[in-house]
Amino acid sequence: MSQMPAAQNETLPTADAVPHAHARALTLLSIVIPARDEEGAIAPTVEHLHAVLSQENVPHEIIVVDDGSTDSTWALLTALRARIPKLAAVQNPGPHGFGRAIIYGLDRMRGDAAVIMMADESDDSHDVVRYWKLLNDGYDCVFGSRFVRGGGVVDYPKLKLFVNRLANLFIKLLFRIRLNDTTNAFKAYRREVIDGCRPLIAPHFNLTVELPLKAIVRGYSWTTMPITWRNRKTGVAKLKMKEMGSRYLFICLYVWLEKYFSRGDYRKPVAPRPV
Repeated sequence: MSQMPAAQNETLPTADAVPHAHARALTLLSIVIPARDEEGAIAPTVEHLHAVLSQENVPHEIIVVDDGSTDSTWALLTALRARIPKLAAVQNPGPHGFGRAIIYGLDRMRGDAAVIMMADESDDSHDVVRYWKLLNDGYDCVFGSRFVRGGGVVDYPKLKLFVNRLANLFIKLLFRIRLNDTTNAFKAYRREVIDGCRPLIAPHFNLTVELPLKAIVRGYSWTTMPITWRNRKTGVAKLKMKEMGSRYLFICLYVWLEKYFSRGDYRKPVAPRPV
């Protein structure tokens, strides 16, 4: 396996805004995992995640959304529920799509914070623990980046990597933000951010940019930390680059128009100062 080193000119975590000193303490973390035909990966993903979070005493629920699988994904999830009470497996009746599956899971979360995670074990469960800790420091959002000091990617397809860096550079310049890995789905949010970014309209992988960009534009505080991504060992990647270009562009322009022309109508309400 080859590993791409992270950029060496940034120190993380970096913050767009200081955490809220009076932020509400969090009590339950919901991890939302969309899954479609992931019979080769879903069991180890859930088992490893649950083991790490339990060991680190992170109160959690794991919401896996079966998004119209035609293999044994649902049967495996049903069996896992008997052994892992923290697992809340649900089936999205349709319409299907990566973004729709995530929204379906977010609509059913019981936690006061959420992490969106991939089903193929490409995301590191230990990074979920770090997300939880930073959210508890008072940040509204925590965005992981694979392309900063301390982060990295393993076995990233070269063409996909090239397109990824171009897309993220475009987003970075368009919104004038320091975040350099907006397209990565693996991010964490307080519940009030999820609710404050609705309605969520992206039905496919473009939800991965709709959520963080809306959170930034609407004034929620965020910080960044390094994460590691590893290419899947089994199954087939669901992201089809040739299908996603126009969808990503649409969502970027949709949120950009909100930033410059909505007159702040959707921004986070400013809480009164404590007396």
